[in-house]
Amino acid sequence: MSKTDELIERALSAEDRELLARHAEPGYFAQAAGLFRGSLGWVAGVAYASALVAFAGFGYAFWRMWTADDVLYAIKFAALALVLFQFTMMVKTFLGAQLESHRALREIKRVELQVAMLREAQASPKR
Repeated sequence: MSKTDELIERALSAEDRELLARHAEPGYFAQAAGLFRGSLGWVAGVAYASALVAFAGFGYAFWRMWTADDVLYAIKFAALALVLFQFTMMVKTFLGAQLESHRALREIKRVELQVAMLREAQASPKR
């Protein structure tokens, strides 16, 4: 925890801490499952399904390359395996970038929540 985080933590009331704890960052698997929700969840689903198909194709092409008797067939299947593996890695990179953008948006929403709580505290009269 950084010094700034510690200062913020000390400045929060118990009610504020409880509210922010309820909106804490979820675990990795909950974040990954969150990719498939929302208005663009279907895009992540199609990307993930295509990556699974491409990886299965990679495995098959690699196996055919490994068992090929002719060098030309082995080179063709090696090229196919390489392309399919690269596609799989590109989709993984895309989904990772989506995951990080969701994390950034979640942090922005937490900051908005803190600002709203601060405004509410300033607007309401102290007793």
